[in-house]
Amino acid sequence: MKLVKYENNDNGTMQNLPYEKFISYGAEALTDSELLAIIIRTGTPEMSARELGEEVLKETGRYGNGLLGLYQIPLCELMRIKGIGRVKAIKLKALAELCTRMSQTKAKNRLAFTEPQSVADYYMERLRHEKVEHILLLMLDSGLHLLEEELISTGTANASLLSPREVYISAFKSQAAHIMLLHNHPGGNPVPSSNDIEITKKIAAIGKTIDISLLDHIIIGDNSYFSFKESKLI
Repeated sequence: MKLVKYENNDNGTMQNLPYEKFISYGAEALTDSELLAIIIRTGTPEMSARELGEEVLKETGRYGNGLLGLYQIPLCELMRIKGIGRVKAIKLKALAELCTRMSQTKAKNRLAFTEPQSVADYYMERLRHEKVEHILLLMLDSGLHLLEEELISTGTANASLLSPREVYISAFKSQAAHIMLLHNHPGGNPVPSSNDIEITKKIAAIGKTIDISLLDHIIIGDNSYFSFKESKLI
C-alpha cells in the first residue's frame, strides 16, 4: 500500500502534498491545481500551494477553459493574484508556452501537406489563442516541401485583409510551385465567411492561370478547423 504524506495548514486542516501524491500515484492522478502547486512550490500563510493553484485556475478561467486560460492571461494579471509574484507568474507563463511548443512538435511528426487535418493540428496551438485574425501563407516546392512561411496579414477580432497580389508576389519570390493559406477565427468558429469564400476562390483562380496551385485554405477555430479542400470549395 502506497502512503501519501499530508501537510497541516494554519487552519488545522490536513492537505495531501502534491509532490508525494505524484511520487505515489503518478502525474495523471493529480488535479490541475495540484500540478500547478508543484510549479508554484510555495503557498502563503493563508493558503497552501494547491489552494493557490486553485486561485490561479479561477483567474485564468476568464480567458479559457481550465489550463487553456494560462496561455491567454497576461503576465500582469497573474501577478495580481495574492501569492503569485513576478517569478511564479513567469514560471506559469513559461509552462504554458512549453505546452504549446510540445503540442506543435508532436503534431509536426504527422505533418503532411496533402492532409488538411495534419496541417490544422500543427498550427492549431499557434493560431487558436490569437485575439485577432492572422493569415499565414505557406509556400511549397513541387515535392510539397515547405520552402517558406510568411505572415501576410493581421486584422481585427473578426476580419483581416488578404490581397491576392501580395500572395503571389511572395509566391514568386520563393519560387513556389504550390501555396497554402491558413488563418484563425478568434471567436472559435472556423466556418468561413462569405468574404473568406470569395477571396479564396479568386486566389485559386489566379493560381491556375500562373501555374501556382492553391492546395488549400484552412481556417483554425478552437480545437476545430475548416478545410476548403475537404469541403470541395476549391
